[in-house]
Amino acid sequence: MIVEHLTEYAGLPVHGFGPDTEREGLPEADSVAWHVGTHFEDAAFAEVLGRFVEYVDTEKVTALIIGYWNMSYEDEECAPFKPLASVADRFPNVRSLFIGDIVMEESEISWIEQSHIGELLARFPLLERLGVRGGGGLALDPLHSEHLRELRFESGGLPAGVVRAVAASDLPNLESLVMWLGVGDYGGDATVADMAPILSGERLPALRHLGLQDSEIQDEIAVAVAAAPVVARLESLDLSMGALTDEGAEALLSGQPLTHLRSLNLHHHYLSDAMVTRVRTALPGVEVDLDGQEDPDEEWRFVAVAE
Repeated sequence: MIVEHLTEYAGLPVHGFGPDTEREGLPEADSVAWHVGTHFEDAAFAEVLGRFVEYVDTEKVTALIIGYWNMSYEDEECAPFKPLASVADRFPNVRSLFIGDIVMEESEISWIEQSHIGELLARFPLLERLGVRGGGGLALDPLHSEHLRELRFESGGLPAGVVRAVAASDLPNLESLVMWLGVGDYGGDATVADMAPILSGERLPALRHLGLQDSEIQDEIAVAVAAAPVVARLESLDLSMGALTDEGAEALLSGQPLTHLRSLNLHHHYLSDAMVTRVRTALPGVEVDLDGQEDPDEEWRFVAVAE
């Protein structure tokens, strides 16, 4: 469950701008990451965004977070993409963008209705950091960016089309890729085959952190990762939040060496006590997170974030 908004983004403290924000007393535009959002049954997102552009020197804004918008499952026009795209030229220095900093009290993660984000991203071609929360309706075409260094998708069910689009993207300077893959019940239908171009690493020569997380097929992912060429150049690997069992951990231990990693995150798993010990023993110089152990004998295994 996600219960707190971002408090820091792109190395900056977050400052909120909402329906009731006054012009007086606002911080310098480049000193914070701006969270712009509304509240349920409050002013329309477009109205809040319009006031933000009026009150803040947006030419100095470097980090922008889009929070809650007036979600209507019958009206796609309530989504933030068109209003934001229409004023994108007012944000020439935005390098970090997070779409959907929405907590459980506002909407469950799998109820967040996104859309095709291609047009919006085209209006911010110099982004170095992009994060998206929510997978409902999310669509993406393959990207080409010389600037993007961090790409993050948080979802209880990430559509396979999005995974394939990332896999087909040309991102020569991407250093960090994180995908919460989720479960089929909430649209997470990606397969290991969809991830194969990512695991090959051919299109991601600068990748140093890879997170393939929150998956009900975490064992299959671990088997693929164990032989994936991209792993040799990683500094950190995150396979946390999913339904990882001894089968997946055995594959990791039997595959290519992982001792070059600085960290391996397996938090929230279904490993036996014996396997936990084996993993720790096999990787003495690696920071391994094996907290969040669930019952390895549980037949119904759940991921950390679904609905």
